Amino acid sequence: MTACNDHQNGAIEPEPSGSLKTFGAVYQCFRENAGFTQESLAPAVRYSSHYIGSVEQGRRLPSKKFIDRSEEVLDARGVLRKAAKNLSRQRGLASWFRQWAALEEEAITLYTYESRLIPGLLQTEPYARTLFSEQLPPLDDDQIETQWTARADRQRLLRERPNTAYSFILEEHLFLRRTGGVEVTRGLIEHVLEIAESRNIELQVMPLVRESHSGLDGPMQLLETPENQWFAYNEGQRGALFISDPKEVSVLQMRYARMRSQALTPEDSVSLLKRMRGAL
Repeated sequence: MTACNDHQNGAIEPEPSGSLKTFGAVYQCFRENAGFTQESLAPAVRYSSHYIGSVEQGRRLPSKKFIDRSEEVLDARGVLRKAAKNLSRQRGLASWFRQWAALEEEAITLYTYESRLIPGLLQTEPYARTLFSEQLPPLDDDQIETQWTARADRQRLLRERPNTAYSFILEEHLFLRRTGGVEVTRGLIEHVLEIAESRNIELQVMPLVRESHSGLDGPMQLLETPENQWFAYNEGQRGALFISDPKEVSVLQMRYARMRSQALTPEDSVSLLKRMRGAL
C-alpha cells in the first residue's frame, strides 16, 4: 500500500461535533491507494458513488455493511472498522449533550426525572422515530437514521453497565399521550416493563393523582462519577444547562430524593404500567 498524499497524511483535527470528517479523509485515502474512483468503487461495495462521496465529506454516518464491504474491497486490514467504532457515539448527539453523554459512559449512578417525553435510554425505535419525524425544522431520512443510531448506541449502557445504579421517575401522562399511536405505546410499555426487571434499574411513575411534587420546575438528570463527584443536567427547547456547582447539584439531589418518596413505589409503578398496557 502506497503512502497517502501529503495533504491527506497531515494531522486532521476532529470537529467539535465528532470525527466524521476525519473518518472520511481516512476512507478517501484507502480508496485512492487502492486505485478506485468513487464511481468505480460503487459497484464493488454495492453503494452509490453519492453515498461514498457523502461519507468522505463527513456528511453521512457509514453503515456497518458499508464498512464491512469496504474493508474487504479496499484491503483495509481492520483500520476502517476501528476508525468507525466510535462514530455513532459522536454523531447524532446535540453539541450541548456531548459532555453529559461522555460522563454517562462511566457513571456509577444515574438518576433521571422526565415530564416531557420518555428518556432516550428507555425509548423504543418506533417511539424515537415518531419524535424525530415530528421535529421542526424537519429532518431528512439520513438525519433520522443518524439520530436513531446515536440513541440506540447510548442504550447499550443499560446492558453493558450492570453495576451502575439507574433510577427513572416518569410522569404517568407520558404513556397516556400515546405518542405514535396505540401499538407504539403498547410496545413502549412492554419495553419499559422489561427494562424494569433489571436488578440495577429502578423505575417509578409519578401518578396523575399527585397534585404537586418536588419536580414541577422541570426535568433533571443527576449522575455520580467513579470518583464520587456528582453532576446535573437540565435540558430545554434549544439548549441545556450542565451543572457542576456542588451547592446547585445538592438542591437537585434533595428534590429528586423527595420525588422518590412522592412517586409510586417500583412495584406499584409496574402494576400501573401493566394495567395501562391491558387497557390499550
